[in-house]
Amino acid sequence: MKRLTCFFICFFLSEVSGFEIPINGLSEEEVDQVTLYSYKVQSTITSRMATTMIQSKVVNNSPQPQNVVFDVQIPKGAFISNFSMTVDGKTFRSSIKEKTVGRALYAQARAKGKTAGLVRSSALDMENFRTEVNVLPGAKVQFELHYQEVKWRKLGSYEHRIYLQPGRLAKHLEVDVWVIEPQGLRFLHVPDTFEGHFDGVPVISKGQQKAHVSFKPTVAQQRICPNCRETAVDGELVVLYDVKREEKAGELEVFNGYFVHFFAPDNLDPIPKNILFVIDVSGSMWGVKMKQTVEAMKTILDDLRAEDHFSVIDFNQNIRTWRNDLISATKTQVADAKRYIEKIQPSGGTNINEALLRAIFILNEANNLGLLDPNSVSLIILVSDGDPTVGELKLSKIQKNVKENIQDNISLFSLGMGFDVDYDFLKRLSNENHGIAQRIYGNQDTSSQLKKFYNQVSTPLLRNVQFNYPHTSVTDVTQNNFHNYFGGSEIVVAGKFDPAKLDQIESVITATSANTQLVLETLAQMDDLQDFLSKDKHADPDFTRKLWAYLTINQLLAERSLAPTAAAKRRITRSILQMSLDHHIVTPLTSLVIENEAGDERMLADAPPQDPSCCSGALYYGSKVVPDSTPSWANPSPTPVISMLAQGSQVLESTPPPHVMRVENDPHFIIYLPKSQKNICFNIDSEPGKILNLVSDPESGIVVNGQLVGAKKPNNGKLSTYFGKLGFYFQSEDIKIEISTETITLSHGSSTFSLSWSDTAQVTNQRVQISVKKEKVVTITLDKEMSFSVLLHRVWKKHPVNVDFLGIYIPPTNKFSPKAHGLIGQFMQEPKIHIFNERPGKDPEKPEASMEVKGQKLIITRGLQKDYRTDLVFGTDVTCWFVHNSGKGFIDGHYKDYFVPQLYSFLKRP
Repeated sequence: MKRLTCFFICFFLSEVSGFEIPINGLSEEEVDQVTLYSYKVQSTITSRMATTMIQSKVVNNSPQPQNVVFDVQIPKGAFISNFSMTVDGKTFRSSIKEKTVGRALYAQARAKGKTAGLVRSSALDMENFRTEVNVLPGAKVQFELHYQEVKWRKLGSYEHRIYLQPGRLAKHLEVDVWVIEPQGLRFLHVPDTFEGHFDGVPVISKGQQKAHVSFKPTVAQQRICPNCRETAVDGELVVLYDVKREEKAGELEVFNGYFVHFFAPDNLDPIPKNILFVIDVSGSMWGVKMKQTVEAMKTILDDLRAEDHFSVIDFNQNIRTWRNDLISATKTQVADAKRYIEKIQPSGGTNINEALLRAIFILNEANNLGLLDPNSVSLIILVSDGDPTVGELKLSKIQKNVKENIQDNISLFSLGMGFDVDYDFLKRLSNENHGIAQRIYGNQDTSSQLKKFYNQVSTPLLRNVQFNYPHTSVTDVTQNNFHNYFGGSEIVVAGKFDPAKLDQIESVITATSANTQLVLETLAQMDDLQDFLSKDKHADPDFTRKLWAYLTINQLLAERSLAPTAAAKRRITRSILQMSLDHHIVTPLTSLVIENEAGDERMLADAPPQDPSCCSGALYYGSKVVPDSTPSWANPSPTPVISMLAQGSQVLESTPPPHVMRVENDPHFIIYLPKSQKNICFNIDSEPGKILNLVSDPESGIVVNGQLVGAKKPNNGKLSTYFGKLGFYFQSEDIKIEISTETITLSHGSSTFSLSWSDTAQVTNQRVQISVKKEKVVTITLDKEMSFSVLLHRVWKKHPVNVDFLGIYIPPTNKFSPKAHGLIGQFMQEPKIHIFNERPGKDPEKPEASMEVKGQKLIITRGLQKDYRTDLVFGTDVTCWFVHNSGKGFIDGHYKDYFVPQLYSFLKRP
C-alpha cells in the first residue's frame, strides 16, 4: 500500500447516497456512468517559482446519483493556494483561515447539519488532495486546485513533476508547462516516463529564455490498448531543465520590491566523505524493518568512493563498532562491512546517547590527529525507530551532550523508522548540528527511502557560504538553509527592500564562497527584467514575492521547531500565521475553508502538521461530536452502496457481551466454551514478526490474522511477544482492514484510506461496519451478527521493556461455517471437554485438574487472566483453566501449524 499525505474533504449534496465513482479506478461497467469531459493541468515556472493548476470537469450520465472523487497528488512541500468547485451550478470557493478559526467555522456549519468531513494529515513523499461530492443524474461538476512550489537544483538540473492520474479516458486531456527563465535555458528535456506509450506526444518548443511543453494525447492515444476502455495516463510527466550560468555562478533578480539571488557553481568535484553509520538494532527493529535497513545499507555502501572513509556502529543497550577507526572504502572493506551488517540480530533496548557519543568521539579523534582530508566533510547518519530506553533517557540531556561534544565541521542526520518514533526529537537533534531528519515509514519500501535520503545528503556540498546585505535598506532576508547545505547544487536567498532606498544598495550585494568574492550585477537590471516579463503572458510577475514568502515561511517553520523559549515560539508562530494569511497559502497553522456563496455549507482541509507523529489521511471529527449532528444527506441510504462511507457520528456505546473468546497481553488466549461454560486458556510463545492465524473460514471468506511484535528487551531471560498488528479480510466484500498500534487502514478494491487511533468515526459498507472509539477500541461488525473488537493498549513510551499492543475479542457465534479453523476459529464448533480430579497444585492458589479433550488427557492449572473491555487500565479478572506447552493437546496440531505468510492469508491445513 502506498502511503500518502492527504488533504481530504468528504461532502455530499444529495439526500440519496449513490455509488462512488472515483476519478481513478473504474471497471468497464462503470465507465459510461460518469464522463470525464476534460482534465487540464497548467504549470508556469518563472525563475524556479512554479505555480500549477489542475482542473477536472465531470458529467454524471447515470440515472442514479454518483459519488465522484477528485483525487490528485501534489509534491511534498508544495503550498496549496486555492481550491474551488462548481456542482450543478452551485459554486464553492476557498479562503485561508487560522486553523482554530477554520475549525470553528466548520463546527458551526456542522452543528446546523450543513457539512460532513474533516481530515488531519501527515507528511511523507507527496501529498494527496481528495474531495468527494455526490452528483445528481445529469449534473456537472468542476474541480480546480492551485498550488505553488520552488524548484530546487539537484544533480545539475531542475525537475518539475506533474502527477497525471485521471483514472479514465478524458475527452479533452491537456497538459501545458511554460518555463520562463530570464537567466537563459541551457537545456530542457522530457524523459519517457510512460514506457514508450506516448512516444512523440509531448511537444517541446524552446527558445533562449522560454520553453513550452505540451502533452495532449487524443482519446485513442490515451487507451492502454486499441480496444481498451482503460487509460494509459497513469504516472508522472517530468520536465528537466537547467539555466545558463556564467563563471560568477550567481544570478540576481529584482522585481516589485523583492529580490532573489541564485548561487549555483558548476563543475564541483565530489567531496571526500567521512561517514559513520549509527544503526539501532534494538528489539523493536526486528523483522521487515531490519531486513530492509540491511538491504539499503548494502546498497549505500556500494556507492562509497575509494577516497571516502567510513565505519559502522550498531547499538541496543550495548554499543558495537565494526571498526574503531575510520576505514578507507576499498572494495575489500566494503564487502567486510556488508558481511558484518548481514549478521546483525536485533534485540534489547535503545541507548542512543552512548551510540552518538561514540560516533562523535571517533570523528573528533580522527580530526584531531590530522587523519582527515582537510577538504572532506564528516557525517553521522543515525537510523533509529524508538526513544532511548537504556542509559540517558532525558531527551534534552542527550541533545546537550551531543551539542557539547560534536565539532562544528560534523553534520548529524537522523532517520526515524516507523510511526511511533519521537520524530520531533530527532529533528531538533539534527537541526542543531547542521543536519536534517527524515521519517521513514516502515509500511513502504524502506530500502528505497533510505537510499534516496543518502543520495540527497551525499551530493557535492556547498559550505561556508555567507551573504552580506546592507541592513539599512534590505529587510526580511531569507536564506534557505536546507538547500544551502544539502541541495548540492544551489543556494537561494530572497529578501524584501525599500525601493525608496534603492540607491543605497546598488553594487553593494556580495557573496563570498571559499574565499572567492563574487561581485553580482547591480539592481539596474530591474528595468530589463520588468520589460522581459511584460512581454510574456505566461510569466508570473509576482514570482519574487511568492518565492520570498515560500522560503521565509519554511525557514520560520524550522526556527519554530528550535525556538529556545515559549515566548520565542509564540512570536515565530504569529509571524508564520500572518504570512500565511497575507499570501493565501495553507501551512501547518492554517486551514482551507471551502464554502458556498451563502456560507452555510462548508468543508475544511488542514495542511499536514509540521512534525507529524503518524497516520496520514486520518478522519478527524474532534474529541466531542454533537449527537445526531450528521445531516441526513451524509448518512448511508437503504440503496446498496459500493463504497465505504465515513461518518462523524458518535460511536454507539453498548454493554460488551459477558462471554467472549479473547487474546490479550503476550499473547494469552482465552477460549470460552458456551456449552461447558468454561474458560480454557493457553499462551503462544513465538518470535517477533511471525503471523498467526486466528480465524480462517474459506467457505464464508473470512480471515483474521495477527502479527507478533517483540518487547524492547528480554525480561528474566525471555523476550515477550504481543500482537502489534491484526488483519481482517472479508473476501466476498473485497474488504481488508489492517489494525496496528498506529493506524487503522481500510482497503476496498483499489481504494485505500486510513484512520488514526486519535479519531472517533464510523465507516459503513453494505455488510461491514467499522467504528473507532478514540484511543480505545475498534469494533468490526459483519451483517450485524458477527463482531470483532480490537483494544489498544498504550504503554509509557520510555518504558525500558514494554511496547504498545493490541487485544482482540470475538463473541462465540454459529455464523461461521463448519470449515472454520485457526487458533480461535476451530473452537466455534465447540469440542467436548471433561474436567475432573481437581486437586491442589504446586502453587496453593493455583489448583490443578485433569481434562479430557479431543482424545487427549491433559494436566491443567486454574488461574486468572484479564478482560480489559470495561477497564482498559487494570482489567477485570477472568478465571480460566490453563493448558501448558502452547496449548498442546487442546489446539489441533502444533502452534507452528498456524503460521501464515501474509496478513490476509487463509490457513492451509496440513
